[in-house]
Amino acid sequence: MSKRHSFSLLFFLVAFLVMSPFAAFSQQHHERLAQLDVQHYAFSIMLNNENEEIKGNALIHIRFKQAVSSFYLDLTNQNDKGTGMLVNAVTLQDQAVKYEHKGDRLTIQLPKPAQIGELYSFRIDYQGTPADGLIIDQNKFGDKTFFGDNWPNRAHHWLPTVDHPSDKASVEFIVTAPEHYQVIANGIQLEETNLENGLKLTHWGETVVLPTKVMVMGAAPFAVRLAGETHGIPVTTWVFPDNRLEGFYDYEQAVSVLDWFITHVGPYPYKKLANVQSKTRYGGMENASNIFYFENSVNGKRERENLIAHEIAHQWFGNSASEANWHHAWLSEGFATYLTDLYIEHTKGRDTMVSQLESQRQQVIRFANRKLAPIVDTTITDYNQVLNTNSYQNGGWVLHMLRQEIGDEAFWKGIRTYYDRFKYNNALTDDLRRVMEEVSGKDLKAFFQQWLFVAGYPKLETSWNYNNDSKQLTLELKQTQKGAAFQFPIDVAIYYENESTPDIRSFQVKDAAAQFTAALEKKPTKIVLDPNVKLLFEGTRMKKEN
Repeated sequence: MSKRHSFSLLFFLVAFLVMSPFAAFSQQHHERLAQLDVQHYAFSIMLNNENEEIKGNALIHIRFKQAVSSFYLDLTNQNDKGTGMLVNAVTLQDQAVKYEHKGDRLTIQLPKPAQIGELYSFRIDYQGTPADGLIIDQNKFGDKTFFGDNWPNRAHHWLPTVDHPSDKASVEFIVTAPEHYQVIANGIQLEETNLENGLKLTHWGETVVLPTKVMVMGAAPFAVRLAGETHGIPVTTWVFPDNRLEGFYDYEQAVSVLDWFITHVGPYPYKKLANVQSKTRYGGMENASNIFYFENSVNGKRERENLIAHEIAHQWFGNSASEANWHHAWLSEGFATYLTDLYIEHTKGRDTMVSQLESQRQQVIRFANRKLAPIVDTTITDYNQVLNTNSYQNGGWVLHMLRQEIGDEAFWKGIRTYYDRFKYNNALTDDLRRVMEEVSGKDLKAFFQQWLFVAGYPKLETSWNYNNDSKQLTLELKQTQKGAAFQFPIDVAIYYENESTPDIRSFQVKDAAAQFTAALEKKPTKIVLDPNVKLLFEGTRMKKEN
């Protein structure tokens, strides 16, 4: 074992290690989770200017939970098009072991059955041209760049891993590249050394356990600046040199965003935050402690406050407290969406937040018209399809309605409790429900069931009538969506002639057709449903019956 790998093992031993034995995406993966737990990855990657081939070795520390004779890692094999990884050798404690590499699976044979609870260190030497996962491309200024882009399970295109969010591990990246590249990765920088032949070695390491979806490095010519610091966390900006001034200005917003989230959610889970201009395929990718934004995210106008807030929110929800499988991705995306709304309320006022909520409600309605499905949709097999309006805007709306259901104090207590309980770990939707029931003292099974596991939302036909003799208002509400009726509270604003402030009344809807009455001294001129934007619904304008 070389000095560098000896350090890797010591680095791993100080990591805070958490096992995540939750429901898996397939029976085979479920069995694998029962067999082993990856504790730490150390990826040594060599990059070059001549072609897109990478050379790597991965030192992987695994603790076995069963006395298995073989196991597999996720790694894409070379195909007839020349992309994929070719494994040259696999060793266990520096001794060669047998392996088989087919498709996306590297199966490793053990010399004898694993000792339960013992730590095994495997080294995998490999090389190849990634078809995905590591984006090797020119940026808009013509510079060749390298950016990891692993979500949801694309890490296995360039890294041998258990490529699933439920198996977390600490990680290091030791990157050797031409010296004009600067390298950013998870954690803190441990080394930067100029080597012979115009090469440079950069070593980053993260002791906090991460899911593979946010385990990445990036290499490019960068302009780097300290944007500021909050709560002892340095916030840096990494942008292409041609965007130096615009990028430094735009990404500086991250300091105040980070401060707000630390204050409202809890301590930041990592030791640094880097905001990086990149070639990610997404608008932003929330990689742990180094967020990758799309390359046109900077223009010197600070137009990306929502995007920055969304990706920073993920550092708590998605990266630290992670969904146990992709079908529950709303625990990442819905949280990031709604917490961004709350942050925008802080910076731009309630009217702006309400405007965002109304826009998001319309997005949910349009999406449902194309595809009617529940937020937790277990029929999805292409996990990129989880990145849809249901996970983002609909998930955010569920949190908004939950806040109305249990009240602000319990809601924020629940957010903090949920995060504290599942930080560095994984959760499913029912885990959140149990926490919210605990802090609120309310039974929320029906709420979670109808809003997260049932497709759609209430579609309302409404009418009203006022009887001058009895001075009584009658409201008729009819749910017209297919399937079962939803149960929900709804506010109604009653307007009177020459009065600008409405009379707000609240009603509890329990059936597909409901009638409500209210005694009023004066005849209303107008009735408005949900005036304060609290309910996810689609409805016709309130109709007056003569």
